[in-house]
Amino acid sequence: MNRVFKKDLYRYYGEKGEPFLKRIFRPLEIKYISVFRKANMCSFLPLKLFYMLKLMYLSHRTQIQIPARTSIGEGFYIGHLGRIIIHPDAKLGKNINIGTGVTIGMENRGKRKGTPQLGDNCWIGTNAVIVGNVKIGSDVLIAPLTYVNFDVPDHSVVIGNPGRIISKENATADYVCNRV
Repeated sequence: MNRVFKKDLYRYYGEKGEPFLKRIFRPLEIKYISVFRKANMCSFLPLKLFYMLKLMYLSHRTQIQIPARTSIGEGFYIGHLGRIIIHPDAKLGKNINIGTGVTIGMENRGKRKGTPQLGDNCWIGTNAVIVGNVKIGSDVLIAPLTYVNFDVPDHSVVIGNPGRIISKENATADYVCNRV
């Protein structure tokens, strides 16, 4: 658990590591990720319940709603505080950047009934929405205010509503930094 959280911190601070004052006065998004990791990985039931309660408290305080059972790879980065909703059955890969107002949710009926799966090295812009049983490839940049309910191949930029796919090598270069 500690190893995974250190990789999350690396995404924020890089090689220099977390400054002493930031460790004392940790930003709420980092506190949330820390408690999420503990609740997600803890197997000792009383301690797990404690972390789940702490996660609920932080969820109300930060407006970030990521249930403890959500599968998120190492190197998770929340850009800013604000409403973020991720369905518990969604699967997110490594090095995911999420902006404010992002929703990753379920589609309840139709051919895309289910939840999204995101590959590695994805950048999701402010107020983007990803819904349904869709696969988002690796090295994908989803622009702000984009609605995605379709599969996206690797090395792509998705823009607009309805979303349009633009193929681009190194789509997340300079967006996803300090990769693990």
